[in-house]
Amino acid sequence: MFGLIGHLTSLEHAKSVAKDLGYPEYADQGLDFWCSAPPQIVDHFKVVSATGQTIEGKYVESCFLPEMLANRRIKAATRKILNAMAHAQKNGINITALGGFSSIIFENFKLDQIKRVRNLDLDFKKFTTGNTHTAYIICKQVEAAAPKCGIDLSQSTVAVCGATGDIGSAVCRWLKARSGVKELLLVARNQERLNDLRAELDFGRVLPMDEALPLADVVVWVASLPKGLNVDVNRLKQPCLMVDGGYPKNIDVTFNHPGIHVLKGGIVEHSLDIDWHIMNIVNMDVPGRQLFACFAESMLLEFEKLHTNFSWGRNQITLEKMDLIGEASVRHGFRPLLT
Repeated sequence: MFGLIGHLTSLEHAKSVAKDLGYPEYADQGLDFWCSAPPQIVDHFKVVSATGQTIEGKYVESCFLPEMLANRRIKAATRKILNAMAHAQKNGINITALGGFSSIIFENFKLDQIKRVRNLDLDFKKFTTGNTHTAYIICKQVEAAAPKCGIDLSQSTVAVCGATGDIGSAVCRWLKARSGVKELLLVARNQERLNDLRAELDFGRVLPMDEALPLADVVVWVASLPKGLNVDVNRLKQPCLMVDGGYPKNIDVTFNHPGIHVLKGGIVEHSLDIDWHIMNIVNMDVPGRQLFACFAESMLLEFEKLHTNFSWGRNQITLEKMDLIGEASVRHGFRPLLT
């Protein structure tokens, strides 16, 4: 049994989904209510591999909302993630993926130092951030989509916004070693971590975002922010490929501008239909087949019987681990979203 821990994109989104799922007592409540709402298992489903293997999964709604971070409800946010993890473990789930802000909160607030939640000792080997598969999929999206946009990666400049995060640093390693990009621009808030990453890579330039964007042929967004970003498309190169791997998305994927191509990053398509409801909740274009790559990682680990925290901690993703999860991804019928 695999599990998925997720959250909704905003308070308004939460109210709408609660009403649709038959939780009227949640539908008209404000942020204070959601800060105290317990985690819920809201979906139970089966997934069939391209190999014919079938596994079962459960989706745990954490009831975390990005507004909790924006309004400095840090204790509420961290409690949400720990309680959702405990709920998954109590329900006998072998490996559970932390989706969206779940993994970021766990990492940034060092929740691995909290071993006990109420009357349960958390077994961290039962959880994965899903970041290795997400990083792999984003890199494959860049490699496949860039030529379609008229961009030659061997002659291109790629800016990675959120470069020092777990996913961002892995993407940088891959782009240098495997994609062969001409230049890499490293963008993040923490200058010390940026300098450390630049020293590790021995490649690329550290730049602030406003200087990096106009230079980039490809922009990879891997920083999940409580609020989206406004991008002045008139300052971007044309053509320019923007791969947005955040959740909620940092960039409005509906904006239209000649020569600017926006791709939903970190999303995969499965070769077979999945009979579930949760991807309708997060507004996937093809909810029966499309899902977040971090969620797919827990499925892959269940298919492969690798019940371990495959993705864990900051800057621990190696090219070898990306290769391993990538091979499993292809074998079981997942492919990067390219539309």
